Amino acid sequence: MDEVDVHVEVEVNPTEDLEKVKRAVENVFGSVEFEVETKGWGSLLTARTKGINGLTKLYNLLRRERIRDAARGVLFDGIGAKSIVFYLNKQVAYAGHISFSKPVAESSLGPIKVQIRCDNPRELIEWLAPKTT
Repeated sequence: MDEVDVHVEVEVNPTEDLEKVKRAVENVFGSVEFEVETKGWGSLLTARTKGINGLTKLYNLLRRERIRDAARGVLFDGIGAKSIVFYLNKQVAYAGHISFSKPVAESSLGPIKVQIRCDNPRELIEWLAPKTT
């Protein structure tokens, strides 16, 4: 598999605990490098990881939760020329599970935005979420 670059962005509201938001991201992506930027409304937490290893936890969660087919649809919906964009529910991620969400908040806390850059997004989706039937 080619070079894979995972970029995660999460808005951290003033009412939220930054460490809990970090844990939500780590629950899905494992060990990542964090940066925090203060904004007028709170903070923007960004996380990066490189390589297919940065997706191993997500890969395992999709299997454990038995949502590969649903994930496959969401991932293909977010496919671009050299990237895949999707959103995850922050609270569900904190609990160690996966729930896809929309870019505009279904949850009052806002989603986790994930962008995966790679040369062949289709090949990556086939690895991450192959058809189960």
